[in-house]
Amino acid sequence: MYVLLDTLKVCNVNSLFAFRSTLPFPGSQEQYEVFIKDLVWNLFGEGNDVFKEGEWTKSIEMYTEALSIAEYADSEDICVPTRLLEKLYANRAAAYLNIGLYDQALEDCEKALQLNEGNYKALYRKAKSLKEMGRHQEAYEAVAKCSLAVPQDTSVTQLTQDLAKILGLKIRKAYVRSKVRVSEEPSHTIKRLGLFTEKKLTTPRYCYRLLLCHNSYVIFNQLNNNETPMGMAVGMPEVKGLPAAVDLAKNPLAETHEFKQACSACYIKTGPGVLDYTLHTEEHKCRKDALLGRIKHSPDKSWKLIRPRPTKTQYVGPYYICKEVAIGKECLYPGHCTFAYCQEEIDVWTLERKGFISRELLFDPYGPNSNIRLTVPKILQEHHGIFMFLCGVCFDHKPRIISKTNKDDSSLCSHPVTKHDFEDHKCLVHILKENTVRYSKIRPLSPQCQLDLCRHEVRYGCVREDDCFYAHSLIELKVWMMQHELGITHESIVQEAKKFWNATASLQGAQLSSAQRRFGPPNLKMMFVCGQCWRNGQLSEADKNKKYCSAKARHTWAKDRRVVLVSSHERKKWTTVRPLPTKKPIPSQFEICMHVTAGKKCQYIGNCTFAHSVEERDLWTYMKENNIPDMDQLYEQWLQSQKPGWGEETSNNSVRENGKQIHMPTDYAEEVAGNHCWLCGKNCNSEKQWQQHITSEKHKDRVFNSEDDQNCWQYRFPTGTFKVCERFLKGTCTEDELCKLAHGEQELKEWMERREFLLMKLAKARKDHLIAPNDNDFGKYSFLLKDII
Repeated sequence: MYVLLDTLKVCNVNSLFAFRSTLPFPGSQEQYEVFIKDLVWNLFGEGNDVFKEGEWTKSIEMYTEALSIAEYADSEDICVPTRLLEKLYANRAAAYLNIGLYDQALEDCEKALQLNEGNYKALYRKAKSLKEMGRHQEAYEAVAKCSLAVPQDTSVTQLTQDLAKILGLKIRKAYVRSKVRVSEEPSHTIKRLGLFTEKKLTTPRYCYRLLLCHNSYVIFNQLNNNETPMGMAVGMPEVKGLPAAVDLAKNPLAETHEFKQACSACYIKTGPGVLDYTLHTEEHKCRKDALLGRIKHSPDKSWKLIRPRPTKTQYVGPYYICKEVAIGKECLYPGHCTFAYCQEEIDVWTLERKGFISRELLFDPYGPNSNIRLTVPKILQEHHGIFMFLCGVCFDHKPRIISKTNKDDSSLCSHPVTKHDFEDHKCLVHILKENTVRYSKIRPLSPQCQLDLCRHEVRYGCVREDDCFYAHSLIELKVWMMQHELGITHESIVQEAKKFWNATASLQGAQLSSAQRRFGPPNLKMMFVCGQCWRNGQLSEADKNKKYCSAKARHTWAKDRRVVLVSSHERKKWTTVRPLPTKKPIPSQFEICMHVTAGKKCQYIGNCTFAHSVEERDLWTYMKENNIPDMDQLYEQWLQSQKPGWGEETSNNSVRENGKQIHMPTDYAEEVAGNHCWLCGKNCNSEKQWQQHITSEKHKDRVFNSEDDQNCWQYRFPTGTFKVCERFLKGTCTEDELCKLAHGEQELKEWMERREFLLMKLAKARKDHLIAPNDNDFGKYSFLLKDII
């Protein structure tokens, strides 16, 4: 932060020096206007940064300098945006308040309100200034206007109550909406409110009246649910970090970022670095398969490539910029780096991981003038996996059971006991198989469905389940949008998915033949065998799961226990090849060892950097020319040449496309007879295995902790002691992060919110039978079950 601030200061000092100079500006009038506006924005940003650090006087200096330049710009007929001036006055007022200059704060608030009379921050700070000056009646009138704009703001409510007490006013109770009668069906209540008509949905927007009904319906379900777990709060409280509504049709970065679509024909690499690209704007038929972004009002106007978010990692913390790229060097892992290359990537990835943004909607493709249409292939190209039908009764069972059609009788499901009628109870499911298996149910589209994500399901699981009108996953939302546009049925979706994968398999088959011809030296055949078996003269390759060798002894198929053998067309004899020499620099060409050439045994067999056979020399040369540094990578590429997608941790039938793992429908042909944990993506084939899983520490940690809410909390994790530390308030607490009490009212408030949020997740897990009935041992989360002191 300090390095960044110092850099900004240097840039601003240089800009101010150039601005104050009497020399002519070296550029056009338009460039001069941009220069002036950027200077004001930069000073505004720097003022905000030092304000956050508690340096009120310095922030006032920055805001004042920005306002002075804006006044000068006005004299030169350069218009600085009104909203920027409004923010400068309001923020300077806040700084004046913090150092006790209430007169100046009131003056700045009045100026901000002249520019925008609805600025609630200026109204609130005006009220605080007037209160400190003893003008209580005027302060109350100001904060009353503010409370109309932000009725739920606790700071505004508290100030209103304080002023009402001072003035001797009676504090009235707020009106509370009456609850839905239990005797009335929720669907009848919804229809009676006139929320839905027979007309088709036109735009994916939230309806305020629908949201009220949605929350009332949640309360109705909880009141009528006899199995509501203890600790389950009625209603859905707002949780810090979660917006009031997750509306994918809106771009949450619209105010701060710009986005653009491009392709390899217009976004061209111009240097060795990962950021060395230039966008060409000539007319061409753009495929629009790349996302570009840049931050508004930033001195750097170049477009940055925003790569797909890395998903093949268990990391759940905040994203960081690659350290090599940050210091101007080349990335050590181009194409595989899971760190961001720019701030724009961090901003998009963070919102994507939380489910608050969809990159397809950054360009408003569902606006009135758009011709973009979703299709099954388009959806499967981004959300790899397959659409298929499963038994809906088994899928909705608590805990979940995965059942397909019975092999002996296709009219029944494959569950060994119940054997439900498959055709009557089937449901469409999207199955994604990566490190674990994820099943996303696609419910039928109805007139009541809303084309938005359910904010409760995103965070802790929607208690309404199939009765909810909102999409419970991004894949379900896209399928609904596709059905809304095309009217396609679930049966057609499954057929289209099969056609897509058949076409993909044919393409991969063609690529397989060419890959097999290309890989390895042209005069050599290659195979990997078990090293322990080879010492006994036995050729044993890996089994189909690549965990053991194919011999009866079943030796572990580990990296250090396999060797590579090659056979030339001339000798037709299998020969061992040692790892590539690590001596630096690598010679321009490899030579045969003179001892071997003379027919003798090499005296440096453990460290000899010369080849011990013609075959070894040819393979080493091939590895050097193709940048294959070791035998592990040689093994991976050899597997790819045998069958695309094979690898150390991938299934036999998977393929890869652009570095992403894809799976064929045959990957999902295995039968699952036991329970499935949707939290961990694990299938259990017996009751004993299921009980072991749901009582494991790793599973119970997943109940409370997921990557979706890692960055939603500002303060420490709660300790279970929900009190404010008196020593902290007096400034004498020396325990810092180790203190068991909350350091301030704001931290205590977040602890209470976080407790309610975690209780929601625990209640959802109990409802889905993912927690043993009598299990109350949750480690550091056990305080949830205790009453707050």
